Amino acid sequence: MPLNIVFFGTPQFAVPSLKRLIEDDRFNVLGVVTQPDKRRGRGGKTTPSPVKAIALEHDLPVWQPARIKKDEETLTQLTALQADLFVVVAYGQILSTQILTMPRLGCVNGHGSLLPQYRGAAPIQWCIYDGVAETGVTTMLMDEGMDTGAMLLKATMPVGPTDTAHDVAVTMAGLTAELLANTLPQLDAGQIQAQPQDDAQATYGSLIKKPDYQLDWQRSALELHNQIRGFYPSCASTFREQPIKIQETLALDAELPWPQDMDGAISTWNSAQAEAATSSQPGQVIALLKNHGPVIQTGNGPLLLLKVQPAGKKPQSGWDFVNGLRVTQGEAFAQQS
Repeated sequence: MPLNIVFFGTPQFAVPSLKRLIEDDRFNVLGVVTQPDKRRGRGGKTTPSPVKAIALEHDLPVWQPARIKKDEETLTQLTALQADLFVVVAYGQILSTQILTMPRLGCVNGHGSLLPQYRGAAPIQWCIYDGVAETGVTTMLMDEGMDTGAMLLKATMPVGPTDTAHDVAVTMAGLTAELLANTLPQLDAGQIQAQPQDDAQATYGSLIKKPDYQLDWQRSALELHNQIRGFYPSCASTFREQPIKIQETLALDAELPWPQDMDGAISTWNSAQAEAATSSQPGQVIALLKNHGPVIQTGNGPLLLLKVQPAGKKPQSGWDFVNGLRVTQGEAFAQQS
């Protein structure tokens, strides 16, 4: 008999997991719980979540309570389903004890980190911010805490030195789908021994706030590089008193396994006159690397800007930015006030 499942999820990250469960005859998806439709885009048109769109394609029932813990009608209908499992991937609301205890086998969450590291709302972004070389997915039995439930299975994946949060999320979404498909039958068969988390080892990837996007040029080149790719594409600075987003960089002095397409920029910098860095202040342009972009002095090391987005314009290469604004050595970027 297939496992009867209700899927809880909202963003694109959850879509591969829902599709995987729908397509596997070991599972019977009874319906989907997702966040209410939102107004998106310039026209403010109301659009469904990515998970709802997939559910409708497969004629699945959809519930969209604004506050699921308080929605008695939804709770009554979910109870009546007598599901074997609730599967949760990036749903976006806290589940009550009443909901967690509804299914026969409980609620299984696919969380985007190697727990107990990076509990919380933004594990992918913060692990990149911290410069980790490996992350992964953990399936767990949910409890009332914030990602504190007993762990079931884990899967790991590498994080390259130029991978952005978007890059990692795309890969991790597929990894989550496969790990859930492996976890659920084993849980039903009693083949997994849930392992409690060690709270003493826990770290948190909290919700990202506006100040987290601001670039402080006093920080090191590598720290800024990791911040920019972790909070891609929204990290911000100012140039000529106008806001600008910095979206792709290279910490030129950092000895990391950079992709081969970065070799040209690194070799160009190695042959450039880097002496300017010794007398420059953090935020100052210390070199203009032809066909690459401006090099900025930081609190420790040079940072090459490979892609930027000036206010009111589309993203552009660092070199197009240099040519378009006639950027000169000695000009400075500043932290937004």
